[in-house]
Amino acid sequence: MIALVDANNFYVSCERVFDPKLEGQAVAVLSNNDGCVISRSPECKALKIEMGTPYFKLKRSGIVFRSSNYELYGDMSARIVATLGTFTPDVEQYSIDEAFLHFGGSAPADRVGGWKALGRLIHGRVKRWTGIPCGVGFATTRTLAKIANHIGKKRPGGVFVMPDDASGVLEGLPVGEVWGVGRRLAERLQRTGIRDALALAKCTREFFKRWKFAVTLERTAMELRGIPATEADPLEREDMQSVGVSRMFGTPVEDAQGLEEAVSGHAASAAAKLRKAGMVASVANVYVQECAPPGTGGWNDQNWWTPFLTVTVPFAAPTSATPDILSAVRPAVGRLFVPGKRYRRAGVLLCGLERAGLALDLFRGDPAKRPAAKLSAVADAINARFGRGTVFFAAEGTERKWKMKREMLSGCPTTRWAEVLVANA
Repeated sequence: MIALVDANNFYVSCERVFDPKLEGQAVAVLSNNDGCVISRSPECKALKIEMGTPYFKLKRSGIVFRSSNYELYGDMSARIVATLGTFTPDVEQYSIDEAFLHFGGSAPADRVGGWKALGRLIHGRVKRWTGIPCGVGFATTRTLAKIANHIGKKRPGGVFVMPDDASGVLEGLPVGEVWGVGRRLAERLQRTGIRDALALAKCTREFFKRWKFAVTLERTAMELRGIPATEADPLEREDMQSVGVSRMFGTPVEDAQGLEEAVSGHAASAAAKLRKAGMVASVANVYVQECAPPGTGGWNDQNWWTPFLTVTVPFAAPTSATPDILSAVRPAVGRLFVPGKRYRRAGVLLCGLERAGLALDLFRGDPAKRPAAKLSAVADAINARFGRGTVFFAAEGTERKWKMKREMLSGCPTTRWAEVLVANA
């Protein structure tokens, strides 16, 4: 049995944990540079505010806005996963606000009441220990667990257990609402007569071959029938192919130093992600994008398109060490920067990934034992203990005028000592 635990309105819920005054109010969290709505409270949804609505259209709406605070959200996500680990050691985090819990074939003997009672216990403990409300859905496959979770979220107890015969649940469920079936794929399926989840579940292998659908959709159909795809047709997970960091600037960057600092900051962030995944990279793609020209609606006009300028930088040897990556990508900025141009975005994409333990070099040895790698590991440990950005490389700059705009940013009371909440007597 598999349980999917999904936090409700996660970003908004995180904000409410440390600011109880937000309870009962319409709250929305904005994307990078305070661009558009990416998380909404139930009260905000009741006002018919759609995801992706630009902030400038809602400024005077009476809604309480918060800038995205990913440091806080990431730490709260880790706390939820740690809480879920008290129920089973097999916790598979799927995203920042979702995790699959893998149990055996029957409910634990000490859980009186079966799966539903266990779901209520999970729901209650996550809320009590972290302050985050969640939904819990049980089923025999991940795809069915996703559907069960959506149903559970709408119920008072927040829990739903998919019945052994899921036909009644799947019938009438639009095929576009099935996990992994996007809008375009749903349209293709509807043209073949497949309109709901039950019809998709009944499709045969010959159907998928005839209409030239990918094998992933066939596996989705198997999971809807209650057959885990990993058992019916073994599929080994592929390692990620790339790691990237890209941000739009809070204000336009017009000088080479500012652009170099921004690229260095993104490269350092990407390198940290790489080390966390236990991978090393062989090449980096560095790219920038110009601002919209005067008279087109502003420097960050999204309706004005300009191609990304890109340069590829190979590394001397596979690495995840920040000093090695910075020394390679910084010179590349000079090949992209044009005096007189104004830039609105930059990014770094690390490619050619492989497991760190496999990237041994006959002459250079284990990458993890090089001085640059040890320095990076120390920086990671300090930032993990005292908060992100406690130590950083000088190449990333100190003023960071290019940093993205977050004018309604809340604090980070769980990761920064200076921002820990204080109870007044």
